[in-house]
This record gives sequence, structure tokens and C-alpha cells, in this order.
Amino acid sequence: MADEFDPEKFEDKYAHYFNELQRAYKNAFNQMNDRYDSELIHGIDQTVLNESEPFYEDGEFRVELPENPRERIRGAVPVDDETFEETLEEYVDRIESELYRTLGVDRPE
Repeated sequence: MADEFDPEKFEDKYAHYFNELQRAYKNAFNQMNDRYDSELIHGIDQTVLNESEPFYEDGEFRVELPENPRERIRGAVPVDDETFEETLEEYVDRIESELYRTLGVDRPE
């Protein structure tokens, strides 16, 4: 785990926080995989989140998704739009929560 989170170092996150990023994404994956259809979670992980990008701006973590996340999974996993959107939103929320926890950053109120 990083000694103390440094927002400036997060700009070069893969050099300074690679292990923590991997852990946060893996923890979120495990939580989601325990609660939802594993085919859907694996599909989201492999077709959408594999090209997502975490950012830390103005004291908050956020995960930016690639363009057209729904189109990326279409055909790979049978899921209706509403279920996909709700599951993806919760998955991203869990990743962001895990980033705070793993990097030891207090979540803003």
C-alpha cells in the first residue's frame, strides 16, 4: 500500500499506484461477482472496464468509461439495457469506493 496518497503522483498513476489500482479493481470485481450474474460481471470487466480510466480531481475519484459501453458488451452477454446500466453504475461506484479505501483517502461528504 502507498505510504500516503499524493494527488500529484496520481497523475502518473500507473508508475506510482499500479498495485493499489489493481487491488481496488479486483476487490470491486470480487464484490460484484458475488452479488450478480458472473457472466455479466466478467463481460463488463472485459469489454468496458478494461479500457476505463480512474482519475482524482478536486478531491474525488471518478472512473471514466470508454465510449459506448453498452455497445461494447452487446452480443457478448445477453442482458437488457436497464440491467446493464444499473449493474455498470453500481460496479463503477464500487471501484470508486475501493479506490478511496485502498489508497487511504477520505471520501468527501
